Amino acid sequence: MTDLRINHDTQVTLHFTLKLPNGDVVDTTLDKQPATFKVGDGSLLPGFEQALFGLQAGDKRSFEIEPERGFGPGNPQNVQSIARDQFDEMELEEGLLVIFQDAAGGELPGVVKTIHEKVVEVDFNHPLAGKVITFDVEIVAVAPA
Repeated sequence: MTDLRINHDTQVTLHFTLKLPNGDVVDTTLDKQPATFKVGDGSLLPGFEQALFGLQAGDKRSFEIEPERGFGPGNPQNVQSIARDQFDEMELEEGLLVIFQDAAGGELPGVVKTIHEKVVEVDFNHPLAGKVITFDVEIVAVAPA
């Protein structure tokens, strides 16, 4: 066990839990192997990564990550109106996750926001955009990268 602290040149192994303001757990490693990543490799959003700087193995912390440092504030332009007949025979309901094809053939997830007679409003923002996320961490190990 070293007293190496998390910084740009470290590899970090940790357990984490992401929670919404209402306490719902979005993701956690507590029931599986801890996550290991190299600082700066893109595994964690920068706001989550920066919260860890200075911590060392054995530390447990809870952080509130504001939307601007987390999944973004959400962009009203990412809410699109799509003709209802594009949804074929789907049973539409608000909150339904629908996967669309983007121009490059990739997948673009959207959440049904509002259902009107002729159009459906679909929100293509990240589902966690605009939300304050509680980020609970337990640092298992810190090693030189």
